[in-house]
Amino acid sequence: MAVVLSLRWPGVTPEQYDAVRDAVRWEEQVPEGVSLHVAWFDEGALHVTDVWETREGFEQFFAERLTPAVKEAGLPGEPEARFSPLHRRFVAPGVSGGA
Repeated sequence: MAVVLSLRWPGVTPEQYDAVRDAVRWEEQVPEGVSLHVAWFDEGALHVTDVWETREGFEQFFAERLTPAVKEAGLPGEPEARFSPLHRRFVAPGVSGGA
């Protein structure tokens, strides 16, 4: 069952996020099972919304690829994460790629 990951990680800066993104190269080497990743910052925290085919798919990606990059970038503390079953997904025509 597809899931939505809602994540909040206090204290993470845009520079740290970009360092992790560059190290993991998830836009060039897309993790199996992910269909959406959106990230933004407010109130001193990183916020992420992802859609994954399964929770286990994200957990495997986190363990194998993200954890080493997170340690290298020195991200503080732990993220607050919540998984919810995906009810509906809509992608507007013509939308693709990163921004």
